[in-house]
Amino acid sequence: MSTNMSQPQTLAQKLIARAAGRSHVAVGEVVTCNVDLAMFHDSSGPRRLKPMLDELGAQIWDTQKVVLVLDHYVPAQDADAQQIVQIARDTAKQWKLPHVIDSEGICHVVLPERGHLKPGMFCVGGDSHSPTGGAFGCYMFGIGATEMLGVCVTGQIWVQVPRTLRMHWSGRLQAGVSAKDMMLHMIGRFGMNGGQYQAVEFAGTAVQALSMAERMTLSNMSAEMGAQAGLIAADETTLSHLRSIGVAPEKLAGAEQWFTDENAECEQQNFDASALNPQVAAPHSPANTRDVGDFADVSPHIAYIGACTGAKLEDLRAAASVLKGQRVAAGVQLMVAPASAREQAQATQEGVMQILQDAGATVLPNSCGACAGYGATFPEGATVISTTARNFKGRMGPASVNVYLASPYTVAASALRGRISDARDFLA
Repeated sequence: MSTNMSQPQTLAQKLIARAAGRSHVAVGEVVTCNVDLAMFHDSSGPRRLKPMLDELGAQIWDTQKVVLVLDHYVPAQDADAQQIVQIARDTAKQWKLPHVIDSEGICHVVLPERGHLKPGMFCVGGDSHSPTGGAFGCYMFGIGATEMLGVCVTGQIWVQVPRTLRMHWSGRLQAGVSAKDMMLHMIGRFGMNGGQYQAVEFAGTAVQALSMAERMTLSNMSAEMGAQAGLIAADETTLSHLRSIGVAPEKLAGAEQWFTDENAECEQQNFDASALNPQVAAPHSPANTRDVGDFADVSPHIAYIGACTGAKLEDLRAAASVLKGQRVAAGVQLMVAPASAREQAQATQEGVMQILQDAGATVLPNSCGACAGYGATFPEGATVISTTARNFKGRMGPASVNVYLASPYTVAASALRGRISDARDFLA
């Protein structure tokens, strides 16, 4: 792709321009883009799309570019869930979908795990946390069922080229501080509409030092800032990760062009990673964030390590590094729902799952689970510290449940001590 040097482009502009078949695009312009990949799950997919497609007498434009993940209603807890899951499975066969991931993990984790996302792609997902794909140098965002219907029939969608809000993190994170803390801090500072109608881009030495799993947490939770996309420029970390999971080198050709040009027009906010303390978001909003030390008097009944922002392999390792050789405090229930079967298998092989179980963890299925309000929801009046992305009232159980959001390090430390605690006390 040629870049007009007189018109420096942001990463978001470059990705949209490529999808629109243009050399460059301007902020505010409305363009029609070709979709490289559409992902939907058992909740957002066949049960909503099939009746509409049938009514139109239409078919999916390219089944090779569609991925269906069963992760929300599995394992089915009741008759309604069983019906939703059955519709998804039956429709997948009827549509002859070649890419179906059934009960093997959360869509935002299993999609990249199987090499579906590569730098330069333009993707949509039937889930609000679809911006996770931005960690791989893709433009990926969440859409509703009506928009997904249009994509399924035409393979295209229009977008208004967004402004870019660049979050520049210098320095390095301390041990026991993670991408989840970075994200909660940003949401606390800018609020849940802080990135509204914008592409948020994460940059700087602290971001470049993050693993792919940690980058995925940043991109994922850009949704909590109200952003359309959460982007990170592709670099050697991206490429070596993709090669390690079997993506052919020729499919990564040209990946180095997906970055924001110097002097491209964007708003930049600066942060010092080395000064960041672990963060906790109080009920009932991710924006209610303060330093972990402000919550030392809160005693959780449940410590939940799960969801796409808190139960990837690296998250499980983080929790195990705190819990090794210890038992959770009396009166605290530790629940662990690994984000994918593959990651759980690797964690088992490494002995990580054994450490968690020895500490008292109950292991739950590889699914969205409590985060999406299905399966293991929490009882009346429970106080929960959780690695999930959202803590809205009534989302993870009755309205009387109080959920505090934190990193896997902080959740593990809090389970050990019986009150919200700083993991750095245990890692020193």
